[in-house]
Amino acid sequence: MRFRHPDGATVHLSYCTNVHPAETLDGVLAQLRDHCEPVRKRLGRDRLGIGLWLAKDAAHSLITDPAALRGLRAELEHRGLEVVTLNGFPYQGFGAAEVKYRVYKPDWTDPERLAHTTDLARLLAALLPDDITEGTISTLPLAWRTSFDDTAAGTARTALITLAERLDALEELTGKSIRIGLEPEPGCTIETTADAIAPLTTIAAATAPGRIGLCLDTCHLATSFEDAGAALAALVAAGVTIPKAQLSAALHAEEPHLPEVRAALAAFAEPRFLHQTRTLPRALRAGETPSAAGLVGTDDLVEALGGTALPDGAPWRAHFHVPLHAPPAPPLTSTLPVLMDTLTRLVGGPNPLTRHLEVETYTWQALPPELRPRNRTQLADGIAAELTLARDLLIDLGLKELP
Repeated sequence: MRFRHPDGATVHLSYCTNVHPAETLDGVLAQLRDHCEPVRKRLGRDRLGIGLWLAKDAAHSLITDPAALRGLRAELEHRGLEVVTLNGFPYQGFGAAEVKYRVYKPDWTDPERLAHTTDLARLLAALLPDDITEGTISTLPLAWRTSFDDTAAGTARTALITLAERLDALEELTGKSIRIGLEPEPGCTIETTADAIAPLTTIAAATAPGRIGLCLDTCHLATSFEDAGAALAALVAAGVTIPKAQLSAALHAEEPHLPEVRAALAAFAEPRFLHQTRTLPRALRAGETPSAAGLVGTDDLVEALGGTALPDGAPWRAHFHVPLHAPPAPPLTSTLPVLMDTLTRLVGGPNPLTRHLEVETYTWQALPPELRPRNRTQLADGIAAELTLARDLLIDLGLKELP
């Protein structure tokens, strides 16, 4: 969906297709038919934006077969879908029975990450609508934190500078500008927006302005107990751009010491994805980062529940993307208020800080069994409800939906 910001800019809203992952091109085409088009029809729109996730094999099929790429573009147009952003974080296997730490491989020290992201950029330039000249790709924040030293940091920095040079050449060739957003995530080398400033400003000094910036995921921001106002102010002051923002909500437990709260949390401790869990023992002081305030956490929710690894005298938040419109029942809730505050700061001012917004609730089938959609119809209804909520928030902020 497209919106007109009061300053005249076009703001795009899409939803990410990693919620129904496919590893092959045939699977991607089936996604468009079985999931994306039905969501568009439920919304009553002639056009719907989707944030494609193209796994390694699907991307390879498209990059090596121009006819297949033309066919994908034609299929998007036929089904009333448009693509201005790609999710380049997962590489492959996102639909596996157990993903966990594998989602962070290959990282930005591996040449395969550079090659894959280069391919994605070329594909996105070809898939952008004729009247759109800018696309975005979100990617992992360098690497998982372990075994990442100064040598690895230098390798990753060189890879991203090389990518920026390739994107410059792609723009000169096609007239399409593709921008990259590193996506801070709990447990990674870049866990918070504060962690992102130093590496991104270093990369920016060697690249075209705005080419490599930050993808702000509101679930990740909330999980790390970041204050949206302080985080965005620091990014703006440092000159770090936000090519893309992902609208998502984390799982929040106000009183994790209570047995009934732990029982409710345990229902979300599932085996497929990593659900990093954090707590902030005391409130942030003005201008203080969560790390400075003593943010502590575990790599997964099951670890937090399994012993004394995580203090339970203050609220817990878990990296579990819960549906935007349907927070869990008490005694749990979601961090939707953080999303709303962040969105207000991103696009509610005189100029938008980002123009690409993506709903990214990929965990529908990882929800506790009684909350999962039982069929395609229920999943499409849920995604449409999330997009409706996001659309209404944008309209309340003064943006006008475009046909």
